[in-house]
Amino acid sequence: MAKILKIYPDNPQENYIDQVVKTLRDGGLIIYPSDTIYALGCDINNLKAMEKLASVKGIKLEKAKFSIICNDLSHLSEFTKPIETSTFRFLKNHLPGPFTFILDANKNLPLAYKGAKTVGIRVPDHSIPQLIVEKLGHPIASTSIRDDDEILEYSTDPELIAEKYDNLVDIVIDSGYGDNVASTIVDLTSGEPEIIRQGKGEI
Repeated sequence: MAKILKIYPDNPQENYIDQVVKTLRDGGLIIYPSDTIYALGCDINNLKAMEKLASVKGIKLEKAKFSIICNDLSHLSEFTKPIETSTFRFLKNHLPGPFTFILDANKNLPLAYKGAKTVGIRVPDHSIPQLIVEKLGHPIASTSIRDDDEILEYSTDPELIAEKYDNLVDIVIDSGYGDNVASTIVDLTSGEPEIIRQGKGEI
């Protein structure tokens, strides 16, 4: 049964964040708020947790394209090929923010991303995921929570999300209603920004 933690971005309780980080280190799955929609996350370096995350989404891990959630741009060189100054400046101008940027991956990606040529990087403009990543010491893998509803594409009510995922995740962070518009996905692999999916962020 998932534990529900009420954590609000303007004053996140440190002991709750510590509980979330411990759960991630132990291979657990969390549901957390962001500057766009609620999302599912796990420790990027824990292969078992990554397999669990793929299983909850109903896909095979090798087919999964989970975003990498960072708290700033300092993690970029760990996962991506060297970035041109103009591209880095572009990223800096738009992050933190509601964007997922597709970049060329390097060979140091965690095991679960083995063989991936590109990787989606996200730095949400939201204190809770930023704090979690900062305390964990490295990024988390993430995927959005979709809704079965035909009108709403994404689930926004944390209580309903907690009901639905009760036996599938370890912690649900309730931060009030979320947004129902996902991030804008921008491909930067050619050097020029190409919008793959228009979401909340404007380029």
